[in-house]
This record gives sequence, C-alpha cells and structure tokens, in this order.
Amino acid sequence: MRKGTVHLLTAAAGVVLLGVGLLLIKTLVNPQGILLALPYICVGIGCGAFGQGMGSFLSYRAMKNHPAVQRRLEIEQHDERNVAISNRAKARAYDRMTFVFGALMLCFALMGIDMVAVLLLVFAYLFVQGCGIYYRCKYEKEM
Repeated sequence: MRKGTVHLLTAAAGVVLLGVGLLLIKTLVNPQGILLALPYICVGIGCGAFGQGMGSFLSYRAMKNHPAVQRRLEIEQHDERNVAISNRAKARAYDRMTFVFGALMLCFALMGIDMVAVLLLVFAYLFVQGCGIYYRCKYEKEM
C-alpha cells in the first residue's frame, strides 16, 4: 500500500472515531461505567488520528514532486547536531518530569484523591523511572 493511501486511511479512521464519539455523546441518556468516558476517548483519539493522518498526507503530497527538498529535509532531520539537540531536550524534559510528577503525586495524596488514581500515577511514575535506570545501565555498559 502506498504512503499516501495509508495516511488517508488514518485520517478517515479518525473522522469515523470522531463521529462515533459525537454520536455516543448525543445519544447516550444515562451512561454507566465505561460508557461515561468512552465517547470522549473516541473523540480524542479520532481528532488525533485525523490530525496525524492529514498532516502526514499533506506533507507527503508537498514533498512528492520535489525530491531535492525531500532529500535535504531528511538530511536535516538525521543530522547529528539536530539529533544531539533533540536528545538533550528530551533529557531536560525527563529531568523536569521527575520532579513535577513527584510533586503531583504528593498533592493528590494530600488532597485525598481516590487511592486507585494515586496508585496508577505512582505505578506509571515508577515505570518511567525504571526505564530510565535500565537504559542508563545499558548505555554505561556500551560506552
């Protein structure tokens, strides 16, 4: 399947999910359980899929007839300076995330938020920290 077709299918799936979500919001009278959140999840994923699909398709169409510009863009994206800048920005964001999520968990616990929500946040936080430790050890062995 061609790239353009895949991007259009992603955009179409996004529109369908968006429509299903809006339809569920309008038609459900007294939602219970998962149906409280499902319409909004469909709307969110649908909007994201549509935006990603249309953005990728328009980018593909713009670059399709200009191979020199496409080649230059690929070289810029894979340039080691740009990759180093991107990795450094991600590292800074990860460092900030550690303190922000720690403070958020503490605030949620002190506010008396439901224990399930706090524990989910704690487990996600610990998973990310565990991944950070794993990759640090892995890269230290390589270098």
